[in-house]
Amino acid sequence: MTAFELPAGTRVIVGLDAIDRLGELAHEVHGRDAAPRTLVVTDPGIVAAGHVDRACRILAGVGIDAAVFDAVRENPTSDDVDACVDAARAHRTELLIGLGGGSSLDTAKGCNFVLTNGGRIHDYKGHGLAAEPMLPLIAIPTTSGTGSECQSYALIADATTHMKMACGDPKAAPRIAILDASLTRSQPHAVTACTGLDAITHAVEAAVSTRGGDASRRHAREAFRLTIDALPRVLAHGDDLDARADMHLGAAHAGAAIELGMLGAAHSAANPLTAHYAITHGHAVAMMLPHVIRYNAGDDAVAAAYRDLFASAGRVAPDADAGLAAFALADAIEALVREAGLPLSPAAQGATMDAVQTLAAEAAAQWTARFNPRAVDATAFESLYRAALATEADPT
Repeated sequence: MTAFELPAGTRVIVGLDAIDRLGELAHEVHGRDAAPRTLVVTDPGIVAAGHVDRACRILAGVGIDAAVFDAVRENPTSDDVDACVDAARAHRTELLIGLGGGSSLDTAKGCNFVLTNGGRIHDYKGHGLAAEPMLPLIAIPTTSGTGSECQSYALIADATTHMKMACGDPKAAPRIAILDASLTRSQPHAVTACTGLDAITHAVEAAVSTRGGDASRRHAREAFRLTIDALPRVLAHGDDLDARADMHLGAAHAGAAIELGMLGAAHSAANPLTAHYAITHGHAVAMMLPHVIRYNAGDDAVAAAYRDLFASAGRVAPDADAGLAAFALADAIEALVREAGLPLSPAAQGATMDAVQTLAAEAAAQWTARFNPRAVDATAFESLYRAALATEADPT
């Protein structure tokens, strides 16, 4: 078992059965003599898997009688945040524990904003808008994808428009993240695939983001090195704990890369697909990423950055032709989507060419578009969507 600290101040605990330390860590992060009034934020699937019972037993063993909010839904909305806030207020919560996938962690963060600072989650769209202190949060991811455990942002959709709001503040970052890969064994195959593709996309986009620097690129390279090799192993053998451990750590590094460097056009293009066609986020970003890579590779410097990323995982020679290496990277992402048994085209999920202008306008308005290494506007997004829609929809 190992531990390290990220720039946002999150202490990361890594190891199989690391969740067994939850009780002592809860007392430590609370920092007071009395047991903290604790709310576990999770979803019904995590309850069914037995992870919530295990966490509550561990907490009870150190005198913490935790309440549970288990109504988290995929792609949480402002309504979900409001429901979680109601539960937290009723329990007079002093410590939040996010247990589950990115949706659970983001709901816990969103709750923390509103519970401690008032108003509604819409008031915190952007960065650094929480004036008051926030409650300590312990993040325990059970998927290897979003990297939310290493970020100060909550991604919450407006309940009416379904457009996503990035709400960030340094105080929202988890105080402690527990990376216990044994908890990911309960994931269905589709969840493993989509969250894994999400983590890889995070690494690729953060590696070339205009907001990035040396630290974010180091995290991105480590994330990519770990996940690009581990995901096929996990897809083929779901009980391979070594591969799952690599995926779990890689996803966390990708989360740290986002925290320090932000994302790009693949995420901007994916969000409207999720909003309009309910395409799972990780699947949507993986659909769009190859086309974004090929578009960005039109800039020689960006193509070289993609080459360097691919070379860091031993996939091409460090002196390979940058343009060819970038296109090989795009091809490798498409191969992973096929290997996961997922369609490559949004057409398979109901999207049509008639929707391209609407999708492109919405994508161009997304926050992450501004950090793409090659300028991208609605016209460019139209080309990206048309390319994606023309891609063979059959994953075989």
